Amino acid sequence: MSEPAKSSYHHGDLRATLISIAMEMLERGETFSIRAVAREAGVSATAPYRHFSGREALESALAAEGLRNLKADLTRDRPQPSSLEELADFGVAYVEFALRRPALFRLMFGNECNIHDEERVRAAAEVHELLATAIAGVFPGSDPLNLALGGWGLVHGLAFLYLDRKLTAPSIEKVAAQVRASLLAVFSTGSQH
Repeated sequence: MSEPAKSSYHHGDLRATLISIAMEMLERGETFSIRAVAREAGVSATAPYRHFSGREALESALAAEGLRNLKADLTRDRPQPSSLEELADFGVAYVEFALRRPALFRLMFGNECNIHDEERVRAAAEVHELLATAIAGVFPGSDPLNLALGGWGLVHGLAFLYLDRKLTAPSIEKVAAQVRASLLAVFSTGSQH
């Protein structure tokens, strides 16, 4: 038997309420469906279909929200990187986001991006642009898109290696040190050529 609805919808933004409830269910480790989200919101089973064509559309909206949250984490309390060390801090923030919100991170990157979902495409483009701008600030005159792709591949791979427990560390501080050292090793070696 499931828990009673924690927050019922009361004449507000139903779409935002459904996304919020689905996010909570996802991050609690619950399998969610449109019907379960509607029940938790206290609305009819058909009400969510006014906003989402099905579960995939809801998951795409969650991914877009996750990408916006990731961008906020990357920019929170830190200036645009102007040094390799500050760029490494971006990488650390990316991996920390993955470890703090593993279910969301897996949803964001575990499914093919719905190219017809403008909100998700825009959110992904903003993260990619942020990374390319960060690279360009640290490596002026470089090919920022290819460097950003390489840097993203490195931190994304590290994030999944930690999530899948292929890499381990005794604390988040040790994870951060390992991520930082990896990024500095790769980028400083590349900048010497």
